[in-house]
Amino acid sequence: MAGRLKAPTGRYGGKTAEERQAERRRRFLDAALQLFGDTPGYRNTTVAALSEAAGLSTRQFYEEFRTLEDVLAALHLQVNDWAEQAVVAAVAHADALPLADRASAIFRAYAADVTSDPRRIRITFVEIIGVSPRLEEQRLARRARWINLVCAEADAAVARGEAAPRDYRLPAAAFIGAVNGLLHDWSAGWVDASLEEAVEELVRQLLSILRPVGWGAEG
Repeated sequence: MAGRLKAPTGRYGGKTAEERQAERRRRFLDAALQLFGDTPGYRNTTVAALSEAAGLSTRQFYEEFRTLEDVLAALHLQVNDWAEQAVVAAVAHADALPLADRASAIFRAYAADVTSDPRRIRITFVEIIGVSPRLEEQRLARRARWINLVCAEADAAVARGEAAPRDYRLPAAAFIGAVNGLLHDWSAGWVDASLEEAVEELVRQLLSILRPVGWGAEG
């Protein structure tokens, strides 16, 4: 299909066209979270099945999206936005804490949000992988945002004298890779540990990056 169908305009049922469109979009994304994030998964879902789960028609689907890949792309961004909002809020609340406590509070906020719903983990770490070059670019772009956030927090810690001065881009990328891998493996049951233990291990890794062995001994 070359493009989306034109949605109806005007007020209906007490709602504007924009309000109805936002509601339809939300219902499609809610249905996608269930079908893509659980059973049958993105690759085994059809437009008809998604529309039925949303309680809407396929015509309404094409008024909002061109393809199911568009839905997955929007859902992936939404899940990441939820986690980012949780982290930004934690950063604001933990600003006055010592480094170890601040790092722990921020990362626990991220882990609590991502793991609050197993479907979010599946969207973030499983369903998005290998779909298309476009979604791979989106996935890496969102990963870069997380790397930038870690670097910003690390640089702020350096400025406060709490962390070793260095270029943190490479270690931040390695840390984000560890986060993705461990949380995926934990959610899949491949790690014999509680979520609390997994989070504590990742916080220890982050602190060891910021404060390597021997750092501060001279000062």
